[in-house]
Amino acid sequence: MTTFSVSPESLRDTDRPAFTRRPDTGRMLTFVGLGLYDERSITVEGRDALRAADHAFAEFYTSRLVGTSVEALESHHGVDIEVRDRAGVEQDPGPILDAAEDGDAVFLTAGDSMISTTHVDLRLRAIDRGIDTRVVHGVSAASAASGLTGLQNYRFGKAVTLPFPRAHGADGVPASVVESVEANRERGLHTLVYLDIKVDDGRGTDAGETFMTADVAASILAEEWPDTLAVAVARAGSPHPVVEAGTLDALATHDFGDPLHLLVIPGTLHHVEADALETLADAPATLLDADS
Repeated sequence: MTTFSVSPESLRDTDRPAFTRRPDTGRMLTFVGLGLYDERSITVEGRDALRAADHAFAEFYTSRLVGTSVEALESHHGVDIEVRDRAGVEQDPGPILDAAEDGDAVFLTAGDSMISTTHVDLRLRAIDRGIDTRVVHGVSAASAASGLTGLQNYRFGKAVTLPFPRAHGADGVPASVVESVEANRERGLHTLVYLDIKVDDGRGTDAGETFMTADVAASILAEEWPDTLAVAVARAGSPHPVVEAGTLDALATHDFGDPLHLLVIPGTLHHVEADALETLADAPATLLDADS
């Protein structure tokens, strides 16, 4: 096994080189995760990549930063950002790829840009055109859900997205969600439930947006699992996130404030996880049945 020794002196910021484009082709598309909340949630590496780019693109249809606006992002980083809708990324990515062929382009998303398969596809398209690619990861909802609730990340199973009823054309919980949650529960695994979001490009005070809230999600899921323990997480990444545990029936009656929200349906709990939920999320002790 090879080991590496790095002295603290070698990690000083003053010794770090500025972000530079790889010299292989002179063409680069860098995927940058913006983190979870506002213009400051980006990593230092991501910030340097954004500010060094010739062109900046973004999408906010998979998620968005609710603590800021596109205009604030542009002002804070001193860049112009072209926001693309879903069609402009999935069906017509040409302008993004053309910009990367001509110089250094970045593609921005909330959270981590590689969580969505849409962005993996864009990266593969860039590679097919001979464009170098790079990923600068950001904090994601998946890591925040584990960190805020105290549930161990390796004990999560398949995540699901709960859509608005109008989005899947029926009331209740979609069969695919039921199957995934039940499969996780049978294996004792936790389920991360992403909540549906419908947004436009996020510009202006009248920007149209609809976010599913944790209480609405809990009311839908309670049709299948009314007395099941769940955890609501609101505004992860903000200065004041909210984490609250209870049955789905109980969570359906609460107001968790501004978005973004998500839910976690715990599986079998390790005793440390049970203690964490009681301490961090005010989980009723009667709902905590932990393995030793």
